[in-house]
Amino acid sequence: MCVNYKPASKQTVTELTGADTSGTPDWPDETWQDYAAPVVRADERGEPELIVGTYGMIPKRKMEPGVRLTTMNARAESIAERRSYALPWRRAQTCLLPLHWFCEPGYESGRAQRWAIGMADDAPFCVAGLWRAWEEPEGGYSFSFTQITINADHHPVMNRFQKPEDEKRSLVIVPRAQYGDWLNAGSAENAWPMLRLYPPHEMKAWGLEQGYGNARRDTAQASLF
Repeated sequence: MCVNYKPASKQTVTELTGADTSGTPDWPDETWQDYAAPVVRADERGEPELIVGTYGMIPKRKMEPGVRLTTMNARAESIAERRSYALPWRRAQTCLLPLHWFCEPGYESGRAQRWAIGMADDAPFCVAGLWRAWEEPEGGYSFSFTQITINADHHPVMNRFQKPEDEKRSLVIVPRAQYGDWLNAGSAENAWPMLRLYPPHEMKAWGLEQGYGNARRDTAQASLF
């Protein structure tokens, strides 16, 4: 399960998706649960539109007292049944999440290590997500999002991660030629066939020096300024 990634910069979002980023809020250099990050959806004309949302379909501040859910990743196999995702999925509230790499835990050394997964040529890319809007008491809307995952037991890159006994999962990397199709899927039936594993020869993975705890603490500190 992905819980951390490096989002694209504003300039890269525009170059990658065509979405206008002028006048939008900034976001931290790394994304963790409830952090702000760039989200590209289709506007009323079907063109790419940038919104800034928080990572996790249900933000912590929107959860009932005493409830703690992890909604950063939506399993494709149950996305239509889970209350957290079913309505946005039926409405085809699809989005692209532009990034440079995402993290998964590797255990090849015998202990958990933070690994990054990205493109073999270091190019930025987009993964498939769902977005939703929240009406705020003071007026206006805020946004949140989740990433969609699929089984990767037999994927040569993604099956290296998670605990040895756990099912292997992967984010859905959307081919650039399909950005418009994903954003304008229009229905869950049209979106479903696009949930596919990315070619492993076009990907790479590398170990990161910082573990999850230190990386999140450093990012949180940096985001205060």
